[in-house]
Amino acid sequence: MMKHFLVALLTGLTFTANAQTASTQLKSRTTQEKPRQSKADHWVDSVFNSLSHEERIAQLIMIRMHSNLGQDHINSVLNDVRVNKIGGMVTFQGGPVRQAMLINRYQAASKTPLLIATDGEWGLGMRFVDSVIAFPRNLMLGAVQDSALIYEVGKAIGEQCKRMGIQYNFAPVLDVNNNPNNPVINDRSFGEDKYQVARLGIAMIKGMQDAGVMACAKHFPGHGDTDVDSHYDLPSINKTLSQLDSLELYPFQRAIDAGVGSVMIGHLYLPAIDKKANTPSSISYKTVTDLLQKRMGFDGLIVTDALEMKGISKYYDHGQESLQSLLAGNDLMELPSTAKGSIAAIAAAIKKGTISRAEVYRRVKKVLRAKYDLGLAELQPIDPANITEDLNAAVLPLRRRISEEAITVLRNDNHLLPLPVTIGNKKLAIVAVGVDGGNNTFIDAVRSHRADVDAYVFSPRQSEAQVNAMVKRLKAQYDAVIIAVQNYSRRPANNYGINAAERLIVNQLQEEMPAATVTFGNPYAIRYFCDAPTIIAAYEDDSLTHKAAADVIFGKLDPKGKLPVTVCANFKFGAGLASVKPVERPSQLEAASPESVGMNGNVLNRIDSLAYDMIQKGAAPGCQVLAMKDGKMVYRKSFGFYDYSQKEPVTDSSVYDLASVTKICATTLSVMRLYDEGKLSLDSTLGTYLPWVRGSDKEKLVIRDVLMHQAGLVAYIPFYRGTLYDNGWPDTLLFAAHLDSIHSLRVAENLYMTPQYNDTMFQIILDSKLIPAGSRYIYSDNDFIFLGKIVESITGKRLDHYVRETFYEPLGLRTMGFEPRSHLPLSQLVPTEFENNFRVQLIRGDVHDPGAAMFGGIAGHAGLFSNATDLGVLMQMLLNGGTYNGKSYIHPETIQMFSAYHSNISRRGLGFDKPEKDNASRDEPYPCKSASPLTYGHTGFTGTCVWIDPQYKLAFIFLSNRVCPNGGANTKLYSLNVRSNIMETLYDAMQ
Repeated sequence: MMKHFLVALLTGLTFTANAQTASTQLKSRTTQEKPRQSKADHWVDSVFNSLSHEERIAQLIMIRMHSNLGQDHINSVLNDVRVNKIGGMVTFQGGPVRQAMLINRYQAASKTPLLIATDGEWGLGMRFVDSVIAFPRNLMLGAVQDSALIYEVGKAIGEQCKRMGIQYNFAPVLDVNNNPNNPVINDRSFGEDKYQVARLGIAMIKGMQDAGVMACAKHFPGHGDTDVDSHYDLPSINKTLSQLDSLELYPFQRAIDAGVGSVMIGHLYLPAIDKKANTPSSISYKTVTDLLQKRMGFDGLIVTDALEMKGISKYYDHGQESLQSLLAGNDLMELPSTAKGSIAAIAAAIKKGTISRAEVYRRVKKVLRAKYDLGLAELQPIDPANITEDLNAAVLPLRRRISEEAITVLRNDNHLLPLPVTIGNKKLAIVAVGVDGGNNTFIDAVRSHRADVDAYVFSPRQSEAQVNAMVKRLKAQYDAVIIAVQNYSRRPANNYGINAAERLIVNQLQEEMPAATVTFGNPYAIRYFCDAPTIIAAYEDDSLTHKAAADVIFGKLDPKGKLPVTVCANFKFGAGLASVKPVERPSQLEAASPESVGMNGNVLNRIDSLAYDMIQKGAAPGCQVLAMKDGKMVYRKSFGFYDYSQKEPVTDSSVYDLASVTKICATTLSVMRLYDEGKLSLDSTLGTYLPWVRGSDKEKLVIRDVLMHQAGLVAYIPFYRGTLYDNGWPDTLLFAAHLDSIHSLRVAENLYMTPQYNDTMFQIILDSKLIPAGSRYIYSDNDFIFLGKIVESITGKRLDHYVRETFYEPLGLRTMGFEPRSHLPLSQLVPTEFENNFRVQLIRGDVHDPGAAMFGGIAGHAGLFSNATDLGVLMQMLLNGGTYNGKSYIHPETIQMFSAYHSNISRRGLGFDKPEKDNASRDEPYPCKSASPLTYGHTGFTGTCVWIDPQYKLAFIFLSNRVCPNGGANTKLYSLNVRSNIMETLYDAMQ
């Protein structure tokens, strides 16, 4: 111990000696040549040295200013400027000319240049409401897919601020609004998706700061998941730190990395960060200093949210709120209860040693340096001439572009859109709901396309008793109706101000006649109209948005927007059609007699007997069978019922869960398309496209092996088992009975899961056992889960969105898609299994596969639904060599390559299943005895299959729900060889 002490002592002596030597050398150098001080440092030091102790503290205080509150308010502000020497102020309501003249007056009266800030989230029109046009709220911007347009908005707002003598804008909001009932953030947010919020927020930040105005990311650490307004009370967010880190903090970290100049701290109670009672994040050292500065690396200006808000003022006042904020690590105290009291409280704390003078002065110089960087060292008076015109100059052109980019068509199931513009026999009406009559620019915009439109108004004063008569009249006189929901509140309280009668007439019109509904305002209000067959989200209720919506309705403008939030199970984040232009109906397959393509119709009729025998023996309650030869549909019939109650008959429009047929009709098709485009290499690895796979033993798996199911992945992982209690009930932390901000991923009826658990599921796959690639064939769902994520990684789109936009919509496939409940009536969806182990209910319209269900119904291995007709179109496109109706989807060489044999250890192609190589000698040939070696396709667990035989130009589709109601234990479909026998009949029928 003495030895260690001596070493330390000697080390210390050496250090001291070295330090003294260095100090002497430094003094010697400085006496000979003083380093030049930068202009910024010189200005900061000169201003700092000109101030008294209290005046220095006052640099940290920002007060409010108005130009519409009279002389008493002006005198109060002048007192804080002249006597208390405050460092900045925040502009609020008033006219721009009056405001500019007051700013000039306050700047002239101040000892140091005042830092002028504003709360211009949607531009200066947010405050100068009497004369400056506002930009749209952020939720409308969140529907825009082009971040370059958001950059232009940010730059225009920055230029407004510069023209107004404002250097600092408390914007943008980076809160992820994942609580639809949030009373304070709501449409001030860019949406519920953290990536979208970060992307658009950074675009706006860069635009403002490129204009020379400091942006401010707010409200740290995230105000999006609250149902309490911090203006009136202290909201509490009870999330774990890992939950906050994965969602709320993400946009702030991205903004910090992108160089945002300032961060505003919200008044929030987050016990996961700081458990101390009655401690808003704005006065929490653990939040401001430990989390924001130390952990997240932010070194810019930190400002509190308004200290007059009840979220903090109910606990501190008389300047103590400013002191507590300073102690937490904030640089600027915004709108304290008293400027004089705040300065006194901080001065007293310095005197007591609660905070060091040096630390306070460090922050004062930090504020002064920001002032210099923002041009206040060369302050010029504001010229009020033409200022209103200048502030408005860029707004209308940008608003017009935003409207055109944001309009979102959520559904067009009745194919009402686009409405015809020519005046003909069909009569059209428009009903404006929520307005009192008078001029209505949406009605005018509609009439600019169709002059013969009759207009009606349903005002908030009309009653439910008046609804039936109006609906009856409209139904009798018109062929279609446009419903405009207008003039409603942007806040969720009281159903957004949409009363019961207004909701009733909208929903009744939608049910009774062809109707297109447009909501002009907060899209969350669409929750009341989620069964609408055709509905458009228009976000704002102004003339430019009215014109853009009318242009979309009549086909002049393509819809480009995507829903920035989930409003109900039918309309989730990212929803939005890319076109409403009239399309041909390619899914109407051309029917022909069997004899016209060389087949015997009498032989084909044997299929009827096979289907009825299947039903009579209980192999499946019903089915659809479709066959095509030489591009013609020669057989299409539906048999039986949805289930054994025999209440709902199967029709040609009935839709089945395709199960593993998803693998080829969604994922493999996408892979082929990306291969064609040179975006995906079959010889690359999972790690090439999926960064989260890197570092695991799955990183080096080759795409070609994954497509052939010989990458060595385990066959199946029952993810749900790890989420159940011992009694079999789902974990109540992971699951909830209702959709909420945490449990937003639908698994089944009355069962919603937190999407964060998907990360755990991926980790389970990464941790699963792996055998050497290529050494063994293991048919695995995990192969296609990976491939689905690769498609998403390359395209930047969710798998369901990509296949819908790339294949299903252009082909006119109206039933094919994921999440069928979002676009098809439940009566069209055939139930699968009554599941007893996990969801404990009849599965109908939700994917049968439990793993795919836990991925939200969208996965590379399962989740696709369709009827046989739409599958027939898709198969015919492949038989045609990748073209249909003159449009090319996939190169013919790619189809030939993917559908060929590629493995020495299995019968597999690339993604596709194929006949056994020794089919002719097998007792039970697969898929049937006569299938040629060119045949390719797939089967599904629920009782489905699709097969294509290019040698005979033959396609065969069979859909059933053999698992209904009791699951996979019913193997009669296999033991009776139903699918093989029906397919073999097709070959028997060929002459």
